[in-house]
Amino acid sequence: MMVDDVYWRVSVASLDRVIFDHPQDGVQTLALERKATLLNERAEKRISGPDNVLVRAQPFGGAVRIYSAAALSDVVGQLRFDSQRSRDERDFRILIPPAAWAAVRQFCLRHLADPDDRILEADPSRELVEEFADAMRINLLPDQYRCKSDGFVIENEPSTTDNIHARGYPTVRIYRVFEIEILDIELRERLLDNSARCSSIDLQTLALADAAHGRSGRANGVLTLPLKRVTESYLALPAEGRAATIVIDGHWIESSTAAILPGMKVPRFERVAE
Repeated sequence: MMVDDVYWRVSVASLDRVIFDHPQDGVQTLALERKATLLNERAEKRISGPDNVLVRAQPFGGAVRIYSAAALSDVVGQLRFDSQRSRDERDFRILIPPAAWAAVRQFCLRHLADPDDRILEADPSRELVEEFADAMRINLLPDQYRCKSDGFVIENEPSTTDNIHARGYPTVRIYRVFEIEILDIELRERLLDNSARCSSIDLQTLALADAAHGRSGRANGVLTLPLKRVTESYLALPAEGRAATIVIDGHWIESSTAAILPGMKVPRFERVAE
């Protein structure tokens, strides 16, 4: 897609702070989704090794779905999705004139605050279940976790996106943040086991194999880290540097992780309570 200077891209997503007490020592632990992605989608026939696969960890969560396109069109006019994929999946990844940002923001805050909303997807369960299935091949059940909303994080100043379907577009973002506490003891063990057993190198190998079979060249797993360790790593940085990809204990952590840490001050993040 060619970048159009007249439009901003708006990305609206849920972000989940998945936490649990470690079964052995009780340390509060954060679970992130670890994703391996083939850098060149067309490179599967000429891959030389894992250096061509990017591995990053990020919060569980994903794009909010638009249930009523008509209601959103009343705010922005005819919907322009950032890609055919977003259109097909009804993901809230659209292009708007910059002047419409304030109205879109207000629209999202109003509808996402209602867990039973019929205009936008305000419940994180669907995306969470899908991502647990991708990362661990399990069916996450409602009684295995407790969900609590934790307000919004908004990026009002646009920055260019590296999303492969809309690369280069100046993007503003709204994150609906949830705390997901894992209650099931066995599931806690499985999260820890996946993190220990499926390393970044393993995920690179799986992504290469996925591409070799003619698919997208992706693989998913879990990374678990003590929540305090993650928080302290961000606090050790200047506030301006917290909205970037950082390295913690050798693991690359995406910038959106700072958004799920309670009270973490990041100049470009505006935190909005419900």
